[in-house]
Amino acid sequence: MGRPKQFDPDVAVDQAMEVFWRKGYAGTTPQDLVDALGIGKGSLYNTFGSKHALFQRALCRYRDSQAKALIEMLEQGGPVKTRLRGLLEFLAENDLADPDRRGCMAVNAAAELAGTDDAAKALIQGMLDRLEETFRALVEEGQRAGEISPARDSEALASLLLTTVTGLRILVRVAESPDRLFRVIDATIDSL
Repeated sequence: MGRPKQFDPDVAVDQAMEVFWRKGYAGTTPQDLVDALGIGKGSLYNTFGSKHALFQRALCRYRDSQAKALIEMLEQGGPVKTRLRGLLEFLAENDLADPDRRGCMAVNAAAELAGTDDAAKALIQGMLDRLEETFRALVEEGQRAGEISPARDSEALASLLLTTVTGLRILVRVAESPDRLFRVIDATIDSL
């Protein structure tokens, strides 16, 4: 009879997500994971198979928690531009408050892996597509409500909003002050 697992794999995925988010995929060693999870290398590989498989699970966990929360924020009631500004300001303020300035794990992973890791690329693309579709629906809601001109291309505006979010998540990693971030937010909302 084998020994029972001495750790909770779901908790381990959360802990691994934090390590990958802070250090990136390439910057995270198996020893980093073993240290963070408090398990042996054998348990790591027996449970998750490989560093890459654990990264995939961590990225899925990030998607399930972070992307879902953003979409829920956008789907609340109220004026569309107010919701969009609120989301962008929340992201900027939240990322600026993070002492590690990690930004967005998905954006970081896209920058690091999109050209070399098809599985990560597909997962990230799905997350971005879902967010962009949410933006498109929100723009169209704003058009119906008279907040946004119906002559504007809702798909183009959704792409602009997605690009703004990804850009903000990168800028925050090097921003010395919030001024640039809030100028971007103001200009984006004004452009709608």
